[in-house]
Amino acid sequence: MRTVTMSDQELPAIGQGTWYLGEGRAPRDQEIAALRAGVDAGMTLVDTAEMYGDGAAEQLVAEALGSVRDELFIVDKVLPSHASREGIIGACQGSLERLGTDHIDLYLLHWRVSQVRFDEVIEGMDDLMREGSVGSWGVSNLDTADISELLGETGGPGCATDQVLYNLIRRGPELELFPLLAEHGIPVMAYSPIEQARLLQPGPGLDALERVAQGHGVSPAQVALAWTVRSGDVLAIPRTGSAEHAAANAAAGDLVLGEQDLAELDAAFPAPETPVALETL
Repeated sequence: MRTVTMSDQELPAIGQGTWYLGEGRAPRDQEIAALRAGVDAGMTLVDTAEMYGDGAAEQLVAEALGSVRDELFIVDKVLPSHASREGIIGACQGSLERLGTDHIDLYLLHWRVSQVRFDEVIEGMDDLMREGSVGSWGVSNLDTADISELLGETGGPGCATDQVLYNLIRRGPELELFPLLAEHGIPVMAYSPIEQARLLQPGPGLDALERVAQGHGVSPAQVALAWTVRSGDVLAIPRTGSAEHAAANAAAGDLVLGEQDLAELDAAFPAPETPVALETL
């Protein structure tokens, strides 16, 4: 699988999301099998959050992957309601207990609200890094203005990533946010890279995905994933509760789309011509 460099580490371009896992929407053993199959296929980056199922996703990760913790790169997220210097430390401790580990590889501010002070976030993250509870820190759902403000803070350039909603129909970040992040050497994490399967609903977009997929002998979902990570500085974190789909997601990390493929997808899913507000799911 291709890789993305983040904080001097080579990470798989496609990892595993856990949003909605552990909440009883699918049999627990099936979700555990999917996470294990994903790791076996090379998707060793696993993203979760204290918000997901009020900690249920973290507990599922512990149950499914605790025995291979040393092989994993775990990404977790702190709620903005906990984003004071002291609050971040307490929230991290709770996540560590639910994950059954002594460290989180990458810890993110989940999103920002007006009360969140970046200086306190940075101080809290630095405290956690000094004590070894966190390897690196970053943010999620921050737009261009927020990233600019963050980078202007003392310690702000230590931000490892911005995790945002990005896929073929959510291309707004390409216009201003991605160039700013690239300027500062900050890679992107893309969540919902298949738009929670809405990209696969019938229509002209799916027709284009199917034409490209047929040319490579893969599925439309794999094409959408390969498109998301095409630049080399974006990694994607699709979520699935199916071991079969997990293996297919990992295989998309080896799929290289040609210029004609990209042109066809651009025609079916054009980028906006003017900046739009950052969207979230």
